[in-house]
Formats: sequence, structure tokens, C-alpha cells
Amino acid sequence: MEQLRNGKPVIVDFHTHIFPEWLRAERGVYAMRDQTFGALYGDGKAFMPTAEDLIAVMDEDGVDAAVVIGLGWTDYELAKSVNDYALESMRAWPGRLYAFAGVNPSWGDRAVDETIRCAEAGMRGIGELHPDTQGYDLGDRSTMQDLMHAVTERGLIVATHASEPVGHLYQGKGKTTPDVLMRFIGNFPDATIVCAHWGGGLPFYALMPEVAAACANVYFDSAASPYLYDRRVFEIAARLVGHEKLLMGSDYGLIRPRRLLRQIDRAGLSQEAADAIKGGNAARLLGIAG
Repeated sequence: MEQLRNGKPVIVDFHTHIFPEWLRAERGVYAMRDQTFGALYGDGKAFMPTAEDLIAVMDEDGVDAAVVIGLGWTDYELAKSVNDYALESMRAWPGRLYAFAGVNPSWGDRAVDETIRCAEAGMRGIGELHPDTQGYDLGDRSTMQDLMHAVTERGLIVATHASEPVGHLYQGKGKTTPDVLMRFIGNFPDATIVCAHWGGGLPFYALMPEVAAACANVYFDSAASPYLYDRRVFEIAARLVGHEKLLMGSDYGLIRPRRLLRQIDRAGLSQEAADAIKGGNAARLLGIAG
């Protein structure tokens, strides 16, 4: 069923990041404390948008709602503080911002406790997991099982970073490649998983029947897509895994959502498929009413 808002197809950016002002002001200090933050935002040129920045861009680019995804933090106290900021932002813009909790599976019980705390406060998922900088093997069942039990028990979504085994190198690329993702997916087949950045190319392996079957509950977002693929990726991935499994994600503040929306419009998709990728699939996944 088509998801509408104000009589028009809903537009949802499924992959955005926001930061509190105090973290922007003390970027250098926290870049030394948190390995993931340092790797991605230690460079003073990397833009760190606030919730207000995101809302302004959403208004300008015609985006109805956005998912604010956490980083793969390594510092527990910093993660809690930024999760609190995401919760405050959700409350400030109800129906427009939805948040995922930034947690590290390596924290053990503390990761479970923080997931439960954030879920009870209204967050819809966890992630974006960053196994390389967070220091664990995403495909190791024993590392992930307690956290994943808490996630599936509460109907939460898990968003994980993903990267390509080939192609150019870039800051934060890492080694969460399709083989690692497949071990993770296979260990937790009942979990709803969103693989960022096209799953590092995992949809292209869906021509293999066992891969297609394993990915029954897996979605793929288009975060940073213009830096990785040309616009044909939308049409090709839709044919391989079905357009209903694709989520428009910009990776804002890296890229504005309108750039992804233009790519989708020019990808040769049917209107039904384009509308689903732009927001209908995300609205259904998040339970956003029209």
C-alpha cells in the first residue's frame, strides 16, 4: 500500500547523523577518546550537523521524516550522552525524527541495558554498528547474541555499516564486507537488519538462491551512494532484491538528501518503485502512519 502524507508519497531519509553543539565545540577532545568518532570526524573539515541543521535541510529538500542513526561509539559515556541528544531531538520534532541508539556490542551487558533504555524511551533500533573501529567480529554469534536477543525481543531494527571488498579506499570504509554480513544475517535470521551503503554490494550476490533466501528480513540503504555507484544501482538492485527492500538514505551531513532523490528520479524506475524507495518502504518499516 502506498504511504501518503498530506496526500503525497511520503519521503523518508533512512540514514542521517546529528550531533549536539557541545560535541562540535569539543571535537578534538572527543576524537581522542572515541575511536570511531575520531576516524570519521577527527578531521575538522567533516561536517557535524545538529538536529536543527537536519530539519532545515529536510524542509528545503522536501523530506518528511528522517532516521537519526548513531555512530559505532567506543566510549560508553559519550554514546549515552549523544543517545540522550537524539531522544531530545525526537521529542522536539515528533513525527519527523526517529532515532536509533548508538551502542557497542563489546560492552556486553551495558550494551543491552542501553538498548533497552533507549527502546523504552521510543527509539526504533540500534546502530549504525561499526565493527572495525568498535573492535569485534560482527559475524561472531557469541559476541552478538545477547544484544540481538534484546533487539529481536523488542522488535527493533539493526543498522550496520557495510563496505565493498573492492573499489576505492575512503575514510571509515572498514572490512564489514558481504561475507561478514552473511555470517551475521545467518546467525540471526529473525532479526530485521538494514545494511548501509548497499550492503557493500551484497544485493549483487542475491542471484545466488541461498543468499536471496538468507536476506528475507534484510534491507539495504543508499547512504553515500553517489560516492560509490552511479545511479543505475537503484534499478539494478531493485531487480535483484526487489524495490521493497531498498531505503533511501543520504548519510547527511555527508550528502544532502536531494542528491539521492535526484538519482532515484533518474534511475529508470517505475513510479511505484521510486515512491517505495524514497519513503514508502521506510514508513512501513518504522510504522509511520500516513
